[in-house]
Amino acid sequence: MKKINLKMAATLMVCVAFVFSSCIGSFGLHSRLNNWNQQIGNKWVNELVFLAFNIVPVYPVCYLADALVINSIEFWSGSNPMAHIGDVKKVQGENGTYLVETKANGYTITKEGEEGASMDLVYDAELNSWNVVTAEASAELIRLEGNGLAQITLPDGQAYEVSLSAEGISEAQNLLK
Repeated sequence: MKKINLKMAATLMVCVAFVFSSCIGSFGLHSRLNNWNQQIGNKWVNELVFLAFNIVPVYPVCYLADALVINSIEFWSGSNPMAHIGDVKKVQGENGTYLVETKANGYTITKEGEEGASMDLVYDAELNSWNVVTAEASAELIRLEGNGLAQITLPDGQAYEVSLSAEGISEAQNLLK
């Protein structure tokens, strides 16, 4: 199996950490309802169900439940109770297509066509860190500090502290180039 490209994994993890962490939340319940509605029929049936679910008020109740309860749980616990564990999504990268499977504590990433060579991105709640794990090795990529800072691990193994801001993300990307 190929050696872990720690630079690529670290860059991916930094991007994933900042793209998927938001106090706004992912609105998983509302998204599921919307996705279900889009799959039940043609556009006319979808529109009728949409209107009926707004009149009855299914959509507003789902949105309110997401905004007040589910997204709050996601924000404070770091995990979305509506996440689909076991879902596999295809992601197009610069070096090919990757399959990303949602796990209870992270993701398994496999390059399409290389099913034997996967890596796991695992969240350690105790340390508040994301780690890359393969059959051969394990390494911490990023540890989120409680004070608006994150400690990233550079490809040479050195730890570096950056702020959780646009400037900090830019600084981390420059360090990983």
